[in-house]
Order: sequence, then C-alpha cells, then structure tokens
Amino acid sequence: MNSVLARHIIITGRVQGVGFRPFVSRLAHEFGLAGWVRNRSGQVEIHVEGADHAITAFSRDLLNRAPPLAQPDCPQVTETVPLGFSGFTIACSEAGDNADAHIPPDYFVCDDCLAELHSPAERRHRYPFINCTQCGPRYTLIDRLPYDRPNTVMADFTLCPDCQAEYGNPNDRRYHAQPLACPSCGPTLSFQRPGYPELSCNGAALTACLDGLREGLIIAVKGVGGYHLMCDASNPSSVRRLRERKRRPHKPLAVLVPWCGADGLALAGQLAELEETEKQLLRSPLRPIVLVKKRLNSLLTEAIAPDLGEVGLMLPHSPLHHLLADGFGAPLVATSANLSGEPVLIDNDEVDARLGQIADGFLHHNRPIRRPADDSVYRRIVAKLRPLRLGRGVAPLERKLPFWLERPLLAVGADLKNTVALGFRDRVVVAPHLGDLGSARSEDVFGQVIGDLLRLYDINPQAIVCDAHPDYHTHRWAKGQGLPVIPVFHHHAHASALAGEHGLAGPLLVFTWDGTGYGQDGTVWGGEALLGTPGGWQRVGSLRPFYLPGGDKASREPWRCALSVCWEQGLSWPDCPPETTLLRRAWERRINCPATSSAGRLFDAAAALIGVARQSTYEGHAAMRLEAISGAGFNPIPLPLAENSAGVLISDWGPLLPFLLDAETSPSERGSVFHATLAQAIAAQAQAIRERCGVSRVGLSGGVFQNRLLTEQALAALANLGFEVYLHENIPTGDGGISFGQIIEAGTGSTVVK
Repeated sequence: MNSVLARHIIITGRVQGVGFRPFVSRLAHEFGLAGWVRNRSGQVEIHVEGADHAITAFSRDLLNRAPPLAQPDCPQVTETVPLGFSGFTIACSEAGDNADAHIPPDYFVCDDCLAELHSPAERRHRYPFINCTQCGPRYTLIDRLPYDRPNTVMADFTLCPDCQAEYGNPNDRRYHAQPLACPSCGPTLSFQRPGYPELSCNGAALTACLDGLREGLIIAVKGVGGYHLMCDASNPSSVRRLRERKRRPHKPLAVLVPWCGADGLALAGQLAELEETEKQLLRSPLRPIVLVKKRLNSLLTEAIAPDLGEVGLMLPHSPLHHLLADGFGAPLVATSANLSGEPVLIDNDEVDARLGQIADGFLHHNRPIRRPADDSVYRRIVAKLRPLRLGRGVAPLERKLPFWLERPLLAVGADLKNTVALGFRDRVVVAPHLGDLGSARSEDVFGQVIGDLLRLYDINPQAIVCDAHPDYHTHRWAKGQGLPVIPVFHHHAHASALAGEHGLAGPLLVFTWDGTGYGQDGTVWGGEALLGTPGGWQRVGSLRPFYLPGGDKASREPWRCALSVCWEQGLSWPDCPPETTLLRRAWERRINCPATSSAGRLFDAAAALIGVARQSTYEGHAAMRLEAISGAGFNPIPLPLAENSAGVLISDWGPLLPFLLDAETSPSERGSVFHATLAQAIAAQAQAIRERCGVSRVGLSGGVFQNRLLTEQALAALANLGFEVYLHENIPTGDGGISFGQIIEAGTGSTVVK
C-alpha cells in the first residue's frame, strides 16, 4: 500500500481570473488527491495529499495543462505533514500582500460559450452576458483582490439556483466563474430612444437596437470596457452624421465585422487584403482593432477612413458584440464613445448627458464598468503586429523589469495618449490607454485609474515619475501629490522604453522621432539620436531646427510648418493658403515661435508643401495621408550632415525643399522620396556616430515610427550597414509607451527632486 505524502505548493504569475483554481480542483480529482486550493492575494496556494507518483504527475501538469489564459510561474513545492483530508475543495480566499497579484485584462467570449449563445436548447441562448472561467470581463469589474465574486461588481447579482449549482460543481466549466450570470439572475439590456418607451428586456432591447441601426441611426452601445458609437459602415449618410455630430471630420473610424465563414474572416476578407499575421491577430483572444489594407470597391463607405490606404477592423469580442454583428449581418462602425480624445465613457447616466446630441439611441446594460478599457490597436510593421494602443484584452500589461526597484514608483506618462504605470520589485504594470489629458473629465478618470491601480495592488509609491515638461498636466499633478518627483525628459523615456522592453545592457543608439517633447535645452525636440543606456542618455544627433509660427497651432495647421521651413531656406511658397505678412513679422522676431527639431512637424511641412494636408483635424493626420500616397523603391536626396557647436550631428533637410515644391512631379513621387530621404538620413547619422563611438546596436522609438514605410526603409538601410536594429514589440512606440519608459529611466538613476 502506498504511503500518503503531502505537499504545499505556491504558484505565482497570472493565475487569478483565469479559471486556475477550478482547474487545480479537477486535476486533483483526476489523480485521486485530497486537500484544498485557495487564492491568497496574487498567488494560488495548494495543499495536496496522496501517493508520491500522483503528486508528482499533478505538480507537472499544473504547468503543462494550465488553462489557456493562465501564465503560471514555476511552482514552489515544499514537503508538509498529511492532515487526513478525505476530498479536495476550493477554500475561501485569504487576504495578504496584493503586490503578488496579477490582474487579468478583459477576455473575449470563448468558443464553448459562443456555441451556447447560438443554441436554442441552452438556457443562455442569446444571453448577452454569457461567460465562464475561460472568458468574460475581469479588469473592468474588479473592486478589490482577491478575485472573488463578492469583490466584483457582480456582488449585486445574486446567483439563481441553477447558476449556483454550476458555480459549486467542480466538474462544470463555470465552477467559480466570478462573472457568472444567466437571464434569470444576471445583468440585462435596456434600449432608450427619445420619444419612444424604454425597453428593458434583453431580446426587445437588442431587436430595437438592430432596427435602429438598419434605419441609419447612430446608437451608443455599452460594452465591456466602455461605450461604442455604432452605425452602418456602408451608409455614407450615417457615417457623415456621426462625423458631424462628433466633430471628427477625418479621423479614421474602427469597423466591427461579423464572424463569418469557417475561419471567421469571410466578410473581413471582402473589406481588406489580409496578411496571415493579421488574420491570426484578428481571430486571437485579444480581439484588437487591426489596421489592414483596404480593398477597393468594398461595402465600406470611403468616409470610414478618408484618403487613407488602411482601415481598422475588429471581430466581435463580447457576446453582445457577436449578437449585434451577427444580427446586423454587415460591417458596423464601432468607434470609442468619447469627446475630444477623452477616456471612453463608461457610465449610463453620463453617456445620456454627454452624448445626447450625438447618439439617436442608447443600448445600456446594468452591469457597472469600474474603469475604462478602450480597444487595443495594432499595425503590421516589419512583418510583426505591433501595438499602437494598449487596451481591452491586453492591458493591464505586466512586464518583468531588468532590475529590482528599491522602492515602488508611479509613472504618470505623457499628456497625449496617456497611460500610467506602476513599478515595484522586479515588476511593472501598465494600465490601459486613457487618452488625452486637458479636460476635467480626463483628469478625473486619470486620478481614479491611478487610485484603483494603487489600491488593487496595495502599493504606496514612494516617488512619482513624470515628464520633465513643467506645463504638462501630468507634471503639475505629480508636483501636487506631496511625494518626491522624478522628472524624466520625454525622449529619454522613449529610448528607455525600448531598452527596457528588450532588456538591453550596454550602449545603444536610439532614434527618438515624434511630434513634440520637452528637450534638455528647453526647446521642442522630436528628431533626436540618443546614445547610452537608461539613466545616461546623451544627445548625439538631431535634425536641423526651425521655428513654429503660432506655437501649438502649427501641429493643427501644417501650412505653418511648411511656411517656416521655406522661410528658413529663403524660398517662397506660392501656394501658401492664408495671408502671412503679420505672421512673417512674428516669425522674424521669434514671437510665439518656439524652436523645434521635430521629425513629426517636418512630416507636416512636407504634407502641406506637396498639397495632401494643410490642416490637421487629429494627431498624425498629415503624416498618415502622406504615407498613404507614398511608396518604396525611390532614390533619396542626400542630406548634409554637420556638427553643431554642442558636438551634435545635424541632418539638414534644406535640399529636400525644392523637390517638395516641384509641382511638375507627382505628389506620390514627392512623398515617396521624402520618406526614402529621411530613412537614409537615419542610416547616415548612425554610420557617422558608429565611426565616433563604435556603437553597433540601433533602436527606433517614438510616434513617427508608427509609420510603416519610414520604419521599414530605415531598418533596411541600417541592416545593410551591419547594424543590429531593435523595434518595439509589446510596448507602443508612441506616447502610450512613455509611462513604461519612465519606470525604466527612473529605476536606473534619475535625480529625485521635491
């Protein structure tokens, strides 16, 4: 007879909110073992008793057969004394140190639940909130840890006897599924349309919403992490009204596509030319928006992404989105329901008040959303899908730090495309994309998300890391918290984000190209080459500076950038749209004309000179239109490279201007040569710096490298010179990665100031 042994097992990693305890229970029953499993803060704790061979197999399969959404670390196993348990149970969770917690993002609806959703024989047939241990909302409904139903918004929904039986049955896939619900006991939909009775039945509300969409109405739909504004993506009138009401004349709109065909992509493939990696990501559990190449003459109205070659598609991620997309049977606009770049709206009453002049109807539900999680966005660059925005399905994003933090740090990111990050021990957690700061609501949500992050992880930061720009909202907020503040220069954070993501030690040359960032000399940087390591960057390269007439207005009016570079070069621009006599005087006297080395503003100037965009209605508008008309395979114009008085190598864009002004050459060719020239300028700077310093590793970071054409040509030119080149893979290259970079930079030696 085999003797009974006992083991105490601790498992860390992402093991909460992913069905890990039910999995452990089923595994223990399979091997005939007794004991218990429970959550303890961010860990799963197991006591198991039985035969030696059974415990060995059980311990092995804890990793080998872990649930698909789990990311367990290697178990810590210690011998202990058998206590004579007769069965295996899931014990009540214990509170403890939440710093060990791993908060899961919100998950898509799994195949098993989707099959039930469409089966008339199932009691959750067409129930918009179906879920199990392998799917459903997480981050947006957690109130506190450990992750148990009483600690979520679902505490207000008492389980019916049928759901309670599933919840308590170790052999059921809904065993301890915390968001568990059904039509008898769970959340419900309601539909409101001014002038019509409110409908509070799931089926009736869904039918009314679909009827409204078919009529051409704009409907605000409450999802998992916030509301979408939806309308028929093939109806030019509906899309035009949405743009007019939202005051969003040109910015591309995301499109929700029904799951069609064996692989789900039958309709998506009619709208876009999909690469294999794009297909995989569209179908993946992340279910992000993926930017893909448009097909000509598709169902989509041109107003979805005007003057661009790509469109953002996503497949349904929640049961409600499946029901809507399937019921409509055609593409739907599904753009974030917000105003002026603010965080996506999440509250029913607030949506009614703030979107009353935009939406014709409202599909609400009564499951609260605790904090926003906008859709994630990816784009294929150099054969890989790279994040432009971290959101639902991806964030909170957790990363191991390449060092151990002596004290917890809170990083508050940039003012645009804001994310916040929490660094502690050897971990960093990046919260989902919030949006642009500057409005009262944006700053309220910013403060709430920070408070929630600190409370959920039970971390009290000992310093706050912020952008060095003294006028940033994040900088002023940090200064008002009564904690030590670590200011980090914007482009240092970009460079450190890249070094930290790849765990690189030793010298690295990083081109940090973006729109604007506060520089060490007090000017507006944006076309920099930084050499060094986190905590020790040195500016060694840049672009020829010019002055921005009207200051911040130049980012919204690219013609100002075009005019400035022409004035700098002593050239006239006959096609300049407005009268500029007074502006010229201000420029000559440097009145409200800050100096900049911004690559982003240089893109704006080129777009205006070529004639593709003289006004910008959203960030990156001019550059995106310029990329859309351009292609590869064109010869660059050599740019002079000279050292300035500070020893920084400066690439002079002056020789480009006559070519950009040449109306005899097509806009496409001019745009293509512009891209090729800047890519070659990067390679030329890298080569010159290598001759001085011997550096062989180059990185590209900053919002300009969201541009596929520039990035791929720059990488090819650098590789031809024998450089080892690094790009972002999991952290956004734009300002969404700044908070992560701030943690990396501050964790390696920035100065603390009061």
